[in-house]
Amino acid sequence: MAEAHQAVAFQFTITPEGIDLQLSHEALKQVYLSGFRSWKKRVTRLKNSVITGVYPASPSSWLFVVIAILATMYTRSDPSMGLIAKIQEHLPVSDSLSIQCRTVVSAVLFSTLLWFSLIFTMRLCLKQLLSYHGWMFEQHGKVSNTTKIWAAMVRIFSGRQPLLYSYQGSLPNLPVPAVKDTVDRFLESARPLMSDSEYERITTLAKEFESGLGNRLQWYLKLKAMWASNYVSDWWEEYIYLRGRSPIMVNSNYYGMDFLYVTPTPIQAARAGNTLHACLLYRRKLNREEIKPSRVPGLNIPLCAAQCERIFNTTRIPGEETDCLTHWQDSEYVAVFHRGRFFRLWLYHAGRMLSPREIEHQVQRILDDPSPPAPGEAKLAALTAGDRIPWAQARKEFFSSGVNKRSLDCIEKAAFFVALDDDEQGMMGDDPAGNLDRYAKSLLHGKCYDRWFDKSFTVVVYKNGKNGLNCEHSWADAPIMAHVWEYVMTTDCFQLGYNEEGHCKGDIASSLPQPTRLTWDIPVQCQERVEQSLAVAQALADDIDFHVFPIQEFGKGAIKKCKISPDAFIQIALQLAYYRNRGTFSLTYEASMTRLFREGRTETVRSCTSESCAFVRALEGGESKEVCRRLFRTASEKHQHLYRMAMTGGGIDRHLLCLYIVSKYLGEESPFLKEVLSETWRLSTSQTPLQQVELFDFVNHPDYTTCGGGFGPVADDGYGVSYIIIGENMINFHISSKHSCPQTDSHKFGAYIRKALVDLLELMSPEKPDLSKAEQNHSKSPQSKKDL
Repeated sequence: MAEAHQAVAFQFTITPEGIDLQLSHEALKQVYLSGFRSWKKRVTRLKNSVITGVYPASPSSWLFVVIAILATMYTRSDPSMGLIAKIQEHLPVSDSLSIQCRTVVSAVLFSTLLWFSLIFTMRLCLKQLLSYHGWMFEQHGKVSNTTKIWAAMVRIFSGRQPLLYSYQGSLPNLPVPAVKDTVDRFLESARPLMSDSEYERITTLAKEFESGLGNRLQWYLKLKAMWASNYVSDWWEEYIYLRGRSPIMVNSNYYGMDFLYVTPTPIQAARAGNTLHACLLYRRKLNREEIKPSRVPGLNIPLCAAQCERIFNTTRIPGEETDCLTHWQDSEYVAVFHRGRFFRLWLYHAGRMLSPREIEHQVQRILDDPSPPAPGEAKLAALTAGDRIPWAQARKEFFSSGVNKRSLDCIEKAAFFVALDDDEQGMMGDDPAGNLDRYAKSLLHGKCYDRWFDKSFTVVVYKNGKNGLNCEHSWADAPIMAHVWEYVMTTDCFQLGYNEEGHCKGDIASSLPQPTRLTWDIPVQCQERVEQSLAVAQALADDIDFHVFPIQEFGKGAIKKCKISPDAFIQIALQLAYYRNRGTFSLTYEASMTRLFREGRTETVRSCTSESCAFVRALEGGESKEVCRRLFRTASEKHQHLYRMAMTGGGIDRHLLCLYIVSKYLGEESPFLKEVLSETWRLSTSQTPLQQVELFDFVNHPDYTTCGGGFGPVADDGYGVSYIIIGENMINFHISSKHSCPQTDSHKFGAYIRKALVDLLELMSPEKPDLSKAEQNHSKSPQSKKDL
């Protein structure tokens, strides 16, 4: 009760003698410190807005321009060619000012206008420079003089010490491809997957669309591109994600794993303490815009950072027709779930961030809390795991007022969600491979009621100290959360660390308030809705077949020796594996980013090409190695070309999607667009890039290897494949499918992938991969750090 009394800043009692006013100085102090921290953030945000607004110049450059103009005027020269005199004539100032003062004021105004003109010119030049993408299509190791000059100009106009959002105003807009180009590329991608009659029919539909309705739809799309920052991203977010009415658990959300071999501490509360503190450190850097802008590896080409704005304090709100994303400027707490109870855990006290040891202490209080869940509370989060319409209706009916609204607001306005699981997970025990698969399934869907799937992300901390992420997909793509998680994992282990007992370092303030239990009043009718959503989610979760496996026999280093793109190598191996598994080829989705453009998100690379199919048929048909090598290189070059086209705005699927949306707005029917948009992606793939390589030391700390993350299958009869290339000698795969489909088996497909990779390496390299490396690396891992 002491904490409850301290939370009240003042109390008053009416007595016969008058009003007895009692002030709580401690509570007033907390209010003052919280407000002071809030104002500091506002000042920082304002300062960063000014710095970003004038980039690539700096605020101090304004003073330089003013001094230069005044100095020139002192020499009786007029650098303004009469403009300063014109400004002086129309200056609305008092006649009491001397002529000299008016001249100085006019010169300052002219200098300011000149300064803004220079900034605008520099930004325009940088935007035009960043619109050039010829560098991407040049042969590796051979740089043209044009690209060299272009790179030098980019460095000149890029300025120094950019903040996170400094380049946003200089990034080019995503171009709208010509209808003819998109149609031709689509037909090329469809050819290996269709019979002659099917291809002839779709070609007829495509040409009719190109010469008729397509041009009309294209006009509206170009109009939107002139008005909006990105003609795709808002529609992509709304129609692909927010308007989906099926469960977002498995179908949309994805996960990220902990280190593969290492658990830094076996103490659950301690791991949560460091993990949550590292998240706060990242958020502080994000708010101050101190995170370096992401760039194309090896080049000074910036990528769009717009998706970073909604990492924290963001929730997906359900609606009957469409969901919406709500973002709050700040939140000083996280919502925590443990054994069916919800808690509010404050992460700031007395105007400062809690230390890792203090967060550990607070988390331990939650773990030690013996109170049972309220009726209907334990499985309440299942509403976020089921279909969206029942959740929207239940939210409106049962959570729009009273105690339920206050508790729901607390969860939705939290910085992020934290799940403290009673299970132990990781690559451990007598069945490490099987446990790794169960670890992936736990992160993807858990028990269907122990994750708040609507939050931007949920941090999951297991009983044995293992952790992971579950992320909502609509607000950003996986590389954004991967960047956060790389920072959190490495900060946790290499900067914050633990003491000899496995606890977080630091001291504990004696005045920390208890974490607050959220209270609920869940009627029986709502509990029935929860059970219905849980049944839907549980059936979906039980149907997921997951397989996660690392390949340590070889990696990027061996592939690069063959002078082949590692991503192209893996994608062709996936085509070979799928053909061996199913005896046919399938429409394949590979996610590529379009963040070279403002507010860019993703584009599709259609990895199943005529060239890759020709290679697979030749290899399986027993053609000579020389023929197979030639066909493989042709397929690899084709894949790289398609990937580059997708990155530079020349993709197929986003353009066709937007044309389809415009046709729906106009009430027009297009047989061509309808057929294209109904295609099934039976092989959906994505590479998780390792972005902050400098944070990892795979030479001195080889066991501190991230495992990447994964997602559910897109098609009921297909596979979802995620992979991450770690250092020079490791590739991790995450494969998902559904048990209900007799044609899919994640473990069997994983074996086909492994075999395909080894076969391709043997084909392209004279050196046979050493299959004993994995066992040797495992035996060298220190037992004290391993999962046991």
